[in-house]
Amino acid sequence: MKTVFSKVTALTVIVFTCLFLVLTLTSKKDEYSVNENRKLKDFPEISASSLIYGDFGKKVSEYFADRFAGRNVWLSMRAEFEAQAGDSISNGIWVSKKMMLDTGFSSQSYADENAETVNRFLDVYEGNVYVAVLPDSSGIYSDLLPPYKSVVSQKQRIDYFYSLLNSSIRKINAYNILKAQSENYIYYRTDTRPTAYGAYYVYRTVIRKLGLPPIEYDKYSIQHITDKFRGNLYHKSQYMGTKPDILDIYVCSDGAEAVECTGYDNEGNSFEKKLLDMSFLESSDMYNIYLGSPEPLVRVKTSLNNGRKLLVIKDSYADCFIQFLLQHYSEIAIVSPEYMKEGLDSFIDPNDYEQTLLLFSIGTLSKKCGMDKICR
Repeated sequence: MKTVFSKVTALTVIVFTCLFLVLTLTSKKDEYSVNENRKLKDFPEISASSLIYGDFGKKVSEYFADRFAGRNVWLSMRAEFEAQAGDSISNGIWVSKKMMLDTGFSSQSYADENAETVNRFLDVYEGNVYVAVLPDSSGIYSDLLPPYKSVVSQKQRIDYFYSLLNSSIRKINAYNILKAQSENYIYYRTDTRPTAYGAYYVYRTVIRKLGLPPIEYDKYSIQHITDKFRGNLYHKSQYMGTKPDILDIYVCSDGAEAVECTGYDNEGNSFEKKLLDMSFLESSDMYNIYLGSPEPLVRVKTSLNNGRKLLVIKDSYADCFIQFLLQHYSEIAIVSPEYMKEGLDSFIDPNDYEQTLLLFSIGTLSKKCGMDKICR
């Protein structure tokens, strides 16, 4: 009887494995994972070197890991099972019903190199430079993490980065402002970035430093665009238990608006863009409603006629922040160094703008983020 049971079990495993393999090989192969917001691995090319050094086998394993049948269901089930089993870490993301936090903040830092580049920018730029470095959500809510997963103090990293900057650069303390508002909805539950509400508080501090009075909160009408946003932490963890987020836009009553928005690619081609692109509500990354798809340079002209021009050098943490600047400048140039192939001067002359604001997360400034392209 035991022998029969063993044979039946073995046959069942073989049949299941063969069926799973057939389904994997014959099912439709997606090139992009909507849930994870990334391109999936392609089947590797066969070459003598890849066979000799073992790269081929590794790449085939990565291909099947990305393409096996029912993968999306499995990833969601795994994340839920880990959470239910008491393991609150899924693929480096701390998950809970309340919110998610990234525990993978690297101890390696390129802050010195990036600060040196910002300092060199002063050698070619004649206007005033302002720097605002933002923490991500785990930097503000680190007390929620278990002790064995506490992240490096982001406040200390921000302070250290500021200490490396030239004394003529105006440093903006965004950390304390965000920390003071931490009981409010200032960070997304499923993303590392500040919400539009959090961005508004950063804007109030930044615009005062730039020498202008902020628009009061009650002057804005707030439009809830969607309550189904799942951000970069969800894409990495695949945990479904955290409530999706709300994306807002702020419209200033009787205020200025964008009258022209132009994007520029690395080949110098220009094209019309939207400051707020609602088509991304149907995409895998709804956050791109702010500024649309990433481009090296975006120029925005507003209905103001005050002659003020601002250069913003930024990462994605600034995207929902830009909407607040419309009430103060007739022209805003928005530069994303990580998407530039050439240096900043191949796109624009910084000296056409009397003020330059650099707005980045400390996570970005701790990496090789293309900052060297702003001054070569």
